[in-house]
Amino acid sequence: MAKSAAQNKKIFVLDTNVILHDSDSLRHFADNDIIIPITVLEELDNFKRGNEIINYHARQFVRTLDELCRDAIFNNGVEIGPGLGKISIRLDEEMAPEIKKSFNPLKKDHHILNLAYIITHQNKKQKVILVTKDVNLRMKAKAVGLLAEDYTSDHIKDVKTLYTGTRIIEEVADELIDQLYSDEENPALSELSLSEPLKPNEYMVLRSAHKSALATCDNQQKLITRVEKRAVSGIIPRNAEQIFALNALLNPNISLVTISGKAGTGKTLLALAAGLEQRNLYRQIYLARPIVPLSNKDIGYLPGDISDKISPYTQPLFDNLGVIQAHSREGKNTPHYRKMLEDKKLVISALSYIRGRSLVKIFFIVDEAQNLTPHEVKTIVTRAGENTKIVFTGDIFQIDHPYLDSHSNGLSHIIAKMQGEKLYAHINLEKGERSELADLASNLL
Repeated sequence: MAKSAAQNKKIFVLDTNVILHDSDSLRHFADNDIIIPITVLEELDNFKRGNEIINYHARQFVRTLDELCRDAIFNNGVEIGPGLGKISIRLDEEMAPEIKKSFNPLKKDHHILNLAYIITHQNKKQKVILVTKDVNLRMKAKAVGLLAEDYTSDHIKDVKTLYTGTRIIEEVADELIDQLYSDEENPALSELSLSEPLKPNEYMVLRSAHKSALATCDNQQKLITRVEKRAVSGIIPRNAEQIFALNALLNPNISLVTISGKAGTGKTLLALAAGLEQRNLYRQIYLARPIVPLSNKDIGYLPGDISDKISPYTQPLFDNLGVIQAHSREGKNTPHYRKMLEDKKLVISALSYIRGRSLVKIFFIVDEAQNLTPHEVKTIVTRAGENTKIVFTGDIFQIDHPYLDSHSNGLSHIIAKMQGEKLYAHINLEKGERSELADLASNLL
């Protein structure tokens, strides 16, 4: 029986990008064994210095290995922990002829591929799987007959069923909708026929045969309250979802808001407008974006000082501020954002230059959050101090990060994990409002 159980255990060979994505990944393979190629340790050494999340993961993983490290880690491996398998480090092997004839032996990825190939042929009675977030490496592995998988421990199973934050309720009694518009006491939630319980801070479109209303429920989930349309910093919401988003952004009892939607739905504009509207309630307004280059050249290749380097990434935030300024009545409703920038009341930066700051009494907007990993999102939220509000905006289907997709990005992760919490609200914006042409292009191209 023991021999059979041992043969059923799998062997996972981890690529560097898995560890840089999640330094605790070695604890997510149940009782199966893990092999770390020595090439991976060499690559991690290049990432140990720096303030990015990947640098943290590199350092943290090396520390974990150091705690586990005994001579056996280079032989039969050492136990990771109770209920977990063993982890071992394997030195480089001579290139197998099948690998050498097809792939460049000078590439680090191909050394990892070669080791996985050799381990597979050395352990024919066990399933050996190469785990990498690199699609190309997975394809190469499969081309030579190896099993290869993405690292999916933090994946969302079905983004089609991801929480939207709103629901439409049909066949509502006219009297209930009339009551919402009157000065009478708000109707009880029990008067609605709901197919499933309403989540905290979930929004509703109530419809009868002749009338409709936008509503939500109080935190005690007892009374229905009407959500009113209002202009914020000169910006007037154009559809129900935008009205809901502004309601959540302005609600002092909601500390965490996520807004998803395709390009042109107004995600960033609404968040910025709400932040400026509440500028007197917060010490500062932070606007940040993760830097994810759209080519193989990173920020260091751009000319100029750090301000010049991050300018291409933060320009869309300035564009939205310009729109808000133009909609404000001759600048009376909203102070000119240039003055706020000079006074440090408004801070616009790349996300990597804001990480580590004290987030106390801050209205913190993180744009393009779909380009963050789940761990990066967690790092940001766990830094929230007293009276801080954090807003993540993004499109989970438009991802620039090479190792993330709609299932594994931080925005999808936080929506799935936080739904139902009283401090959290989410709105998915569906209708493009930038222009008819922009909406057409978003839907068809």
